[in-house]
Amino acid sequence: MEKILIVDDNPSILEALSLLLEIHGYAVVTAQNAFTAQQIVQYQNIALVLQDMNFSSDTTSGEEGKTLFYRLREINPHLPIILITAWTELETAIELVKAGAADYIGKPWDDQKLLTSIANLVELGQAKASNAHYKRQQEEREAPKAGANLAGLVYASTAMERIVDMALQLARSDVSVLITGPNGSGKERIAEIIQANSGLKDKPFIKVNAGALPQDLIEAELFGAEAGAYTGANKQRIGRFEAADGGTLFLDEIGNLPLSGQMKLLRVLQTGEFERLGSVQTRKVNVRVISATNANLLKDIQNGQFREDLYYRLNVIELQLPALCERPDDILSLVNHFLPGRSLSHAAQLALKAYAWPGNVRELENACKRAAVLKPEGELDEHDFILKNDVMALATTSTKQEPTKQQLEEAMRAHQGVIAKVARHFGMTRQALYRRLQKFEIEY
Repeated sequence: MEKILIVDDNPSILEALSLLLEIHGYAVVTAQNAFTAQQIVQYQNIALVLQDMNFSSDTTSGEEGKTLFYRLREINPHLPIILITAWTELETAIELVKAGAADYIGKPWDDQKLLTSIANLVELGQAKASNAHYKRQQEEREAPKAGANLAGLVYASTAMERIVDMALQLARSDVSVLITGPNGSGKERIAEIIQANSGLKDKPFIKVNAGALPQDLIEAELFGAEAGAYTGANKQRIGRFEAADGGTLFLDEIGNLPLSGQMKLLRVLQTGEFERLGSVQTRKVNVRVISATNANLLKDIQNGQFREDLYYRLNVIELQLPALCERPDDILSLVNHFLPGRSLSHAAQLALKAYAWPGNVRELENACKRAAVLKPEGELDEHDFILKNDVMALATTSTKQEPTKQQLEEAMRAHQGVIAKVARHFGMTRQALYRRLQKFEIEY
Protein backbone atom coordinates (compact mmCIF):
# COMPACT_ATOMS: atom_id res chain seq x y z
CA MET A 1 0.00 0.00 0.00
CA GLU A 2 1.46 3.36 -1.07
CA LYS A 3 1.96 5.87 1.75
CA ILE A 4 1.06 9.52 1.11
CA LEU A 5 2.15 12.44 3.29
CA ILE A 6 -0.33 15.33 3.68
CA VAL A 7 1.13 18.60 4.98
CA ASP A 8 -1.31 21.29 6.14
CA ASP A 9 -1.71 23.34 9.32
CA ASN A 10 -5.52 23.05 9.18
CA PRO A 11 -6.75 19.92 11.05
CA SER A 12 -10.04 19.94 9.14
CA ILE A 13 -8.23 19.76 5.79
CA LEU A 14 -5.97 16.99 7.09
CA GLU A 15 -8.99 15.01 8.22
CA ALA A 16 -10.90 15.50 4.97
CA LEU A 17 -7.98 14.58 2.73
CA SER A 18 -6.99 11.62 4.91
CA LEU A 19 -10.49 10.21 4.75
CA LEU A 20 -10.68 10.67 0.97
CA LEU A 21 -7.36 8.90 0.35
CA GLU A 22 -7.88 6.11 2.88
CA ILE A 23 -11.26 5.29 1.31
CA HIS A 24 -9.43 4.84 -2.00
CA GLY A 25 -6.81 2.47 -0.59
CA TYR A 26 -3.88 4.73 0.31
CA ALA A 27 -2.01 4.77 3.60
CA VAL A 28 -1.81 8.31 4.99
CA VAL A 29 0.51 10.17 7.35
CA THR A 30 0.04 13.84 8.21
CA ALA A 31 2.15 16.79 9.31
CA GLN A 32 1.07 20.26 10.40
CA ASN A 33 4.42 21.97 9.94
CA ALA A 34 7.44 21.89 7.68
CA PHE A 35 9.84 20.38 10.24
CA THR A 36 7.64 17.33 10.85
CA ALA A 37 7.15 16.88 7.11
CA GLN A 38 10.90 16.84 6.51
CA GLN A 39 11.43 14.26 9.26
CA ILE A 40 8.77 11.99 7.81
CA VAL A 41 10.21 12.13 4.29
CA GLN A 42 13.69 11.53 5.68
CA TYR A 43 12.83 8.39 7.62
CA GLN A 44 9.64 6.89 6.14
CA ASN A 45 8.87 5.26 2.80
CA ILE A 46 6.75 8.04 1.31
CA ALA A 47 5.36 7.58 -2.20
CA LEU A 48 3.94 11.09 -2.69
CA VAL A 49 3.55 14.39 -0.83
CA LEU A 50 0.43 16.55 -0.86
CA GLN A 51 1.42 19.89 0.65
CA ASP A 52 -0.20 23.23 1.40
CA MET A 53 1.57 26.47 0.55
CA ASN A 54 1.25 28.08 4.02
CA PHE A 55 1.60 26.75 7.56
CA SER A 56 1.00 29.89 9.63
CA SER A 57 -2.44 31.44 10.09
CA ASP A 58 -1.21 34.93 9.24
CA THR A 59 0.71 33.95 6.11
CA THR A 60 -0.70 33.83 2.56
CA SER A 61 2.33 34.45 0.34
CA GLY A 62 3.13 30.79 -0.31
CA GLU A 63 6.78 31.31 0.65
CA GLU A 64 6.56 28.71 3.44
CA GLY A 65 5.35 26.11 0.96
CA LYS A 66 8.06 27.11 -1.48
CA THR A 67 10.75 26.65 1.18
CA LEU A 68 9.38 23.25 2.19
CA PHE A 69 9.19 22.13 -1.44
CA TYR A 70 12.89 22.82 -2.01
CA ARG A 71 13.89 21.17 1.28
CA LEU A 72 11.96 18.03 0.40
CA ARG A 73 13.62 18.04 -3.00
CA GLU A 74 17.01 18.14 -1.29
CA ILE A 75 16.08 15.03 0.72
CA ASN A 76 14.73 13.18 -2.33
CA PRO A 77 15.02 14.99 -5.68
CA HIS A 78 12.51 12.67 -7.37
CA LEU A 79 9.72 12.51 -4.78
CA PRO A 80 6.43 13.60 -6.44
CA ILE A 81 4.94 16.66 -4.71
CA ILE A 82 1.42 17.95 -5.38
CA LEU A 83 0.79 21.51 -4.21
CA ILE A 84 -2.49 22.68 -2.65
CA THR A 85 -2.83 26.30 -3.61
CA ALA A 86 -5.19 29.24 -3.26
CA TRP A 87 -5.53 31.75 -6.09
CA THR A 88 -3.26 34.16 -4.20
CA GLU A 89 -0.44 31.58 -4.38
CA LEU A 90 -1.06 30.40 -7.94
CA GLU A 91 1.93 32.21 -9.42
CA THR A 92 4.26 30.59 -6.86
CA ALA A 93 2.70 27.17 -7.50
CA ILE A 94 3.29 27.50 -11.25
CA GLU A 95 6.90 28.48 -10.53
CA LEU A 96 7.33 25.30 -8.47
CA VAL A 97 5.75 23.15 -11.18
CA LYS A 98 8.40 24.48 -13.55
CA ALA A 99 10.98 23.58 -10.88
CA GLY A 100 9.75 19.99 -10.74
CA ALA A 101 6.54 19.84 -8.70
CA ALA A 102 4.36 17.01 -9.99
CA ASP A 103 1.08 18.96 -10.03
CA TYR A 104 -1.00 21.59 -8.24
CA ILE A 105 -4.65 21.72 -7.22
CA GLY A 106 -6.71 24.73 -6.26
CA LYS A 107 -8.82 25.28 -3.16
CA PRO A 108 -11.47 24.04 -2.86
CA TRP A 109 -10.23 20.95 -4.66
CA ASP A 110 -12.13 18.57 -6.88
CA ASP A 111 -11.94 15.09 -5.31
CA GLN A 112 -11.91 13.25 -8.62
CA LYS A 113 -9.23 15.46 -10.17
CA LEU A 114 -7.06 15.04 -7.09
CA LEU A 115 -7.48 11.25 -7.08
CA THR A 116 -6.72 11.08 -10.81
CA SER A 117 -3.55 13.11 -10.37
CA ILE A 118 -2.39 10.92 -7.49
CA ALA A 119 -3.21 7.75 -9.44
CA ASN A 120 -1.20 9.01 -12.43
CA LEU A 121 1.86 9.40 -10.23
CA VAL A 122 1.55 6.40 -7.94
CA GLU A 123 0.15 3.82 -10.37
CA LEU A 124 2.93 4.34 -12.91
CA GLY A 125 5.52 3.69 -10.24
CA GLN A 126 7.59 6.85 -10.48
CA ALA A 127 7.28 7.55 -6.78
CA LYS A 128 8.31 4.17 -5.45
CA ALA A 129 11.17 3.77 -7.91
CA SER A 130 12.85 6.98 -6.73
CA ASN A 131 11.95 7.04 -3.05
CA ALA A 132 14.93 7.48 -0.76
CA HIS A 133 14.00 4.45 1.31
CA TYR A 134 13.60 2.38 -1.83
CA LYS A 135 17.03 3.50 -3.02
CA ARG A 136 18.54 2.30 0.24
CA GLN A 137 16.94 -1.09 -0.35
CA GLN A 138 18.44 -1.19 -3.82
CA GLU A 139 21.88 -0.35 -2.49
CA GLU A 140 21.64 -3.14 0.05
CA ARG A 141 20.75 -5.60 -2.68
CA GLU A 142 23.61 -4.43 -4.85
CA ALA A 143 26.13 -4.84 -2.03
CA PRO A 144 28.17 -8.05 -2.09
CA LYS A 145 26.27 -10.87 -0.38
CA ALA A 146 28.25 -12.26 2.55
CA GLY A 147 31.54 -11.43 0.85
CA ALA A 148 30.51 -12.83 -2.53
CA ASN A 149 31.97 -11.35 -5.71
CA LEU A 150 29.05 -10.14 -7.84
CA ALA A 151 31.30 -9.09 -10.72
CA GLY A 152 29.79 -5.59 -10.77
CA LEU A 153 26.26 -6.81 -11.47
CA VAL A 154 23.64 -4.13 -10.77
CA TYR A 155 20.10 -5.20 -9.98
CA ALA A 156 17.12 -4.49 -7.73
CA SER A 157 14.48 -6.97 -8.90
CA THR A 158 13.50 -10.14 -7.10
CA ALA A 159 13.87 -12.00 -10.40
CA MET A 160 17.58 -11.17 -10.58
CA GLU A 161 17.92 -11.76 -6.85
CA ARG A 162 16.88 -15.38 -7.43
CA ILE A 163 19.28 -15.74 -10.38
CA VAL A 164 22.20 -14.42 -8.32
CA ASP A 165 21.37 -16.69 -5.38
CA MET A 166 21.30 -19.69 -7.70
CA ALA A 167 24.55 -18.65 -9.42
CA LEU A 168 26.32 -18.41 -6.06
CA GLN A 169 25.01 -21.83 -5.10
CA LEU A 170 26.15 -23.35 -8.40
CA ALA A 171 29.58 -21.76 -8.00
CA ARG A 172 30.33 -24.23 -5.21
CA SER A 173 29.78 -27.23 -7.51
CA ASP A 174 31.44 -28.31 -10.74
CA VAL A 175 28.31 -29.08 -12.78
CA SER A 176 27.82 -27.72 -16.28
CA VAL A 177 25.55 -24.67 -16.38
CA LEU A 178 23.49 -23.42 -19.32
CA ILE A 179 22.57 -19.72 -19.12
CA THR A 180 19.68 -18.73 -21.39
CA GLY A 181 18.12 -15.38 -22.16
CA PRO A 182 17.89 -12.67 -24.82
CA ASN A 183 20.92 -10.81 -26.13
CA GLY A 184 22.17 -8.10 -23.80
CA SER A 185 20.42 -9.47 -20.71
CA GLY A 186 23.62 -10.19 -18.75
CA LYS A 187 24.42 -13.85 -19.43
CA GLU A 188 28.18 -13.27 -19.46
CA ARG A 189 28.01 -11.38 -16.16
CA ILE A 190 26.25 -14.35 -14.52
CA ALA A 191 28.97 -16.65 -15.83
CA GLU A 192 31.57 -14.34 -14.29
CA ILE A 193 29.78 -14.53 -10.92
CA ILE A 194 29.85 -18.34 -11.03
CA GLN A 195 33.55 -18.37 -11.86
CA ALA A 196 34.52 -15.64 -9.36
CA ASN A 197 32.91 -17.49 -6.45
CA SER A 198 34.01 -21.01 -7.38
CA GLY A 199 36.96 -23.09 -6.29
CA LEU A 200 38.42 -22.33 -9.73
CA LYS A 201 38.44 -18.55 -9.25
CA ASP A 202 42.26 -18.45 -9.42
CA LYS A 203 42.38 -20.75 -12.44
CA PRO A 204 41.98 -19.81 -16.12
CA PHE A 205 38.62 -18.39 -17.17
CA ILE A 206 38.49 -18.48 -20.96
CA LYS A 207 35.64 -16.94 -22.94
CA VAL A 208 34.70 -17.65 -26.53
CA ASN A 209 31.76 -16.23 -28.45
CA ALA A 210 30.74 -18.91 -30.93
CA GLY A 211 28.34 -16.48 -32.53
CA ALA A 212 31.15 -14.08 -33.47
CA LEU A 213 33.35 -16.68 -35.21
CA PRO A 214 33.18 -17.84 -38.84
CA GLN A 215 31.68 -21.33 -39.02
CA ASP A 216 34.84 -22.85 -40.49
CA LEU A 217 37.02 -21.49 -37.66
CA ILE A 218 34.92 -22.48 -34.64
CA GLU A 219 36.51 -25.93 -34.28
CA ALA A 220 40.01 -24.52 -34.59
CA GLU A 221 39.12 -21.88 -32.00
CA LEU A 222 37.87 -24.49 -29.52
CA PHE A 223 40.24 -27.40 -30.13
CA GLY A 224 43.27 -25.83 -31.76
CA ALA A 225 44.95 -26.64 -35.08
CA GLU A 226 48.26 -27.80 -36.41
CA ALA A 227 50.18 -25.71 -38.94
CA GLY A 228 48.72 -26.30 -42.41
CA ALA A 229 45.47 -27.76 -41.09
CA TYR A 230 43.51 -25.18 -43.08
CA THR A 231 44.19 -22.28 -45.42
CA GLY A 232 46.01 -19.53 -43.54
CA ALA A 233 47.09 -21.78 -40.63
CA ASN A 234 50.79 -20.94 -40.84
CA LYS A 235 51.61 -22.03 -37.30
CA GLN A 236 50.32 -24.25 -34.55
CA ARG A 237 47.24 -22.89 -32.77
CA ILE A 238 46.36 -23.61 -29.14
CA GLY A 239 42.59 -24.04 -28.71
CA ARG A 240 40.43 -22.58 -25.96
CA PHE A 241 40.00 -25.96 -24.25
CA GLU A 242 43.75 -26.31 -23.84
CA ALA A 243 44.01 -22.74 -22.60
CA ALA A 244 41.26 -23.38 -20.04
CA ASP A 245 42.76 -26.66 -18.74
CA GLY A 246 42.25 -26.79 -14.97
CA GLY A 247 39.80 -23.89 -15.08
CA THR A 248 36.55 -22.79 -16.71
CA LEU A 249 35.51 -22.30 -20.34
CA PHE A 250 32.59 -19.98 -21.09
CA LEU A 251 30.95 -20.81 -24.42
CA ASP A 252 28.67 -17.95 -25.43
CA GLU A 253 26.08 -18.38 -28.23
CA ILE A 254 26.50 -22.16 -28.09
CA GLY A 255 23.57 -22.55 -30.47
CA ASN A 256 25.78 -21.32 -33.32
CA LEU A 257 28.14 -24.30 -33.04
CA PRO A 258 27.95 -26.47 -36.20
CA LEU A 259 27.02 -30.15 -35.86
CA SER A 260 30.60 -31.32 -36.42
CA GLY A 261 31.78 -29.06 -33.62
CA GLN A 262 28.90 -30.22 -31.41
CA MET A 263 30.04 -33.84 -31.77
CA LYS A 264 33.59 -32.96 -30.72
CA LEU A 265 32.31 -30.83 -27.86
CA LEU A 266 30.19 -33.72 -26.61
CA ARG A 267 33.23 -35.98 -26.62
CA VAL A 268 35.28 -33.49 -24.61
CA LEU A 269 32.49 -33.13 -22.04
CA GLN A 270 32.18 -36.92 -21.73
CA THR A 271 35.85 -37.93 -21.74
CA GLY A 272 37.95 -34.76 -21.57
CA GLU A 273 39.64 -35.89 -24.80
CA PHE A 274 40.02 -34.20 -28.21
CA GLU A 275 42.40 -33.74 -31.13
CA ARG A 276 43.57 -30.55 -32.73
CA LEU A 277 42.55 -30.03 -36.34
CA GLY A 278 45.14 -31.76 -38.54
CA SER A 279 46.44 -33.93 -35.70
CA VAL A 280 45.88 -37.55 -34.65
CA GLN A 281 47.35 -37.03 -31.19
CA THR A 282 44.70 -37.25 -28.48
CA ARG A 283 44.92 -34.65 -25.75
CA LYS A 284 43.18 -34.66 -22.38
CA VAL A 285 41.97 -31.68 -20.35
CA ASN A 286 39.93 -31.05 -17.20
CA VAL A 287 37.63 -28.09 -17.87
CA ARG A 288 34.38 -26.89 -16.37
CA VAL A 289 32.04 -25.63 -19.09
CA ILE A 290 29.53 -22.81 -18.67
CA SER A 291 27.52 -22.15 -21.82
CA ALA A 292 25.04 -19.51 -22.86
CA THR A 293 22.57 -18.96 -25.68
CA ASN A 294 19.72 -16.73 -26.76
CA ALA A 295 18.38 -19.51 -29.01
CA ASN A 296 15.60 -21.99 -28.28
CA LEU A 297 17.75 -25.12 -28.23
CA LEU A 298 14.77 -27.45 -27.77
CA LYS A 299 13.32 -26.11 -31.02
CA ASP A 300 16.74 -26.45 -32.68
CA ILE A 301 16.82 -30.10 -31.54
CA GLN A 302 13.45 -30.70 -33.22
CA ASN A 303 14.79 -29.07 -36.40
CA GLY A 304 17.93 -31.21 -36.36
CA GLN A 305 20.21 -28.22 -35.74
CA PHE A 306 21.37 -29.14 -32.25
CA ARG A 307 22.26 -32.49 -30.71
CA GLU A 308 19.92 -33.63 -27.97
CA ASP A 309 22.64 -35.54 -26.11
CA LEU A 310 24.84 -32.43 -26.08
CA TYR A 311 21.95 -30.30 -24.81
CA TYR A 312 21.43 -32.49 -21.77
CA ARG A 313 25.19 -32.67 -21.16
CA LEU A 314 25.40 -28.86 -21.13
CA ASN A 315 22.11 -28.32 -19.33
CA VAL A 316 22.70 -30.01 -15.99
CA ILE A 317 21.38 -26.77 -14.48
CA GLU A 318 19.75 -23.96 -16.46
CA LEU A 319 19.68 -20.32 -15.40
CA GLN A 320 17.08 -18.45 -17.42
CA LEU A 321 17.57 -14.67 -17.44
CA PRO A 322 14.45 -12.58 -18.06
CA ALA A 323 14.45 -9.71 -20.53
CA LEU A 324 14.93 -6.25 -19.01
CA CYS A 325 11.29 -5.33 -19.72
CA GLU A 326 10.27 -8.25 -17.48
CA ARG A 327 12.24 -6.84 -14.55
CA PRO A 328 11.48 -3.10 -14.61
CA ASP A 329 12.73 -2.65 -11.03
CA ASP A 330 16.27 -3.01 -12.41
CA ILE A 331 15.97 -0.15 -14.90
CA LEU A 332 16.49 2.86 -12.64
CA SER A 333 19.22 1.08 -10.67
CA LEU A 334 21.08 0.47 -13.91
CA VAL A 335 20.58 4.09 -15.02
CA ASN A 336 22.02 5.30 -11.69
CA HIS A 337 24.98 2.99 -12.29
CA PHE A 338 25.58 4.14 -15.87
CA LEU A 339 24.93 7.82 -15.01
CA PRO A 340 26.25 8.28 -11.47
CA GLY A 341 25.23 11.54 -9.82
CA ARG A 342 22.72 12.49 -12.53
CA SER A 343 19.08 13.17 -11.68
CA LEU A 344 16.11 12.20 -13.86
CA SER A 345 12.84 14.00 -14.36
CA HIS A 346 9.62 12.18 -13.54
CA ALA A 347 8.86 12.00 -17.26
CA ALA A 348 12.26 10.38 -17.92
CA GLN A 349 11.67 7.77 -15.23
CA LEU A 350 8.26 6.92 -16.66
CA ALA A 351 9.57 6.71 -20.21
CA LEU A 352 12.53 4.51 -19.24
CA LYS A 353 10.33 2.10 -17.30
CA ALA A 354 7.64 2.02 -19.99
CA TYR A 355 10.05 1.40 -22.89
CA ALA A 356 10.34 -2.24 -24.07
CA TRP A 357 14.19 -2.30 -24.27
CA PRO A 358 14.48 -4.87 -27.09
CA GLY A 359 18.27 -4.67 -26.72
CA ASN A 360 18.01 -5.17 -22.95
CA VAL A 361 20.79 -3.92 -20.62
CA ARG A 362 23.15 -3.29 -23.52
CA GLU A 363 20.64 -0.96 -25.17
CA LEU A 364 20.00 0.82 -21.86
CA GLU A 365 23.73 1.38 -21.37
CA ASN A 366 24.05 2.83 -24.87
CA ALA A 367 21.05 5.11 -24.24
CA CYS A 368 22.70 6.39 -21.06
CA LYS A 369 25.98 7.04 -22.86
CA ARG A 370 24.05 8.99 -25.50
CA ALA A 371 22.28 11.06 -22.88
CA ALA A 372 25.55 11.85 -21.09
CA VAL A 373 27.10 13.11 -24.33
CA LEU A 374 24.09 15.12 -25.46
CA LYS A 375 23.45 16.66 -22.03
CA PRO A 376 26.58 16.60 -19.85
CA GLU A 377 25.00 18.56 -16.98
CA GLY A 378 21.64 19.10 -15.32
CA GLU A 379 18.54 16.98 -14.91
CA LEU A 380 17.91 14.49 -17.71
CA ASP A 381 14.50 14.44 -19.38
CA GLU A 382 12.94 11.62 -21.40
CA HIS A 383 13.95 13.08 -24.75
CA ASP A 384 17.63 13.18 -23.73
CA PHE A 385 17.74 9.39 -24.06
CA ILE A 386 16.45 9.34 -27.66
CA LEU A 387 14.73 5.98 -27.42
CA LYS A 388 13.66 4.29 -30.65
CA ASN A 389 10.09 5.51 -30.34
CA ASP A 390 11.45 9.02 -29.68
CA VAL A 391 13.46 8.94 -32.93
CA MET A 392 10.24 8.51 -34.90
CA ALA A 393 8.58 11.24 -32.89
CA LEU A 394 11.50 13.63 -33.49
CA ALA A 395 11.33 12.95 -37.22
CA THR A 396 7.72 14.12 -37.33
CA THR A 397 7.91 16.96 -34.81
CA SER A 398 8.25 19.66 -37.45
CA THR A 399 5.04 18.57 -39.19
CA LYS A 400 2.90 18.07 -36.09
CA GLN A 401 0.29 20.69 -35.27
CA GLU A 402 -1.00 21.54 -31.82
CA PRO A 403 -3.72 18.96 -30.99
CA THR A 404 -7.30 20.03 -31.47
CA LYS A 405 -9.96 19.80 -28.77
CA GLN A 406 -11.39 16.71 -30.46
CA GLN A 407 -7.98 15.03 -30.59
CA LEU A 408 -7.39 15.79 -26.92
CA GLU A 409 -10.78 14.41 -25.94
CA GLU A 410 -10.23 11.24 -27.96
CA ALA A 411 -6.78 10.70 -26.44
CA MET A 412 -8.14 11.26 -22.92
CA ARG A 413 -10.76 8.59 -23.52
CA ALA A 414 -8.30 6.18 -25.15
CA HIS A 415 -5.84 6.48 -22.24
CA GLN A 416 -8.59 6.55 -19.58
CA GLY A 417 -7.59 10.00 -18.37
CA VAL A 418 -4.01 9.04 -17.43
CA ILE A 419 -2.26 12.36 -17.97
CA ALA A 420 1.24 10.93 -18.33
CA LYS A 421 0.13 8.64 -21.16
CA VAL A 422 -1.81 11.36 -22.97
CA ALA A 423 1.15 13.76 -22.70
CA ARG A 424 3.48 11.11 -24.11
CA HIS A 425 0.97 10.43 -26.92
CA PHE A 426 1.28 14.05 -28.07
CA GLY A 427 4.99 14.36 -27.22
CA MET A 428 4.51 17.13 -24.66
CA THR A 429 5.06 17.65 -20.96
CA ARG A 430 2.25 17.15 -18.47
CA GLN A 431 2.25 20.86 -17.69
CA ALA A 432 1.86 21.71 -21.38
CA LEU A 433 -1.00 19.23 -21.60
CA TYR A 434 -2.69 20.74 -18.53
CA ARG A 435 -2.59 24.17 -20.18
CA ARG A 436 -4.24 22.84 -23.34
CA LEU A 437 -6.90 20.99 -21.37
CA GLN A 438 -7.68 24.19 -19.47
CA LYS A 439 -7.69 26.19 -22.70
CA PHE A 440 -10.34 23.91 -24.24
CA GLU A 441 -12.17 23.49 -20.89
CA ILE A 442 -11.72 19.71 -20.98
CA GLU A 443 -12.32 17.89 -17.69
CA TYR A 444 -9.37 15.89 -16.34
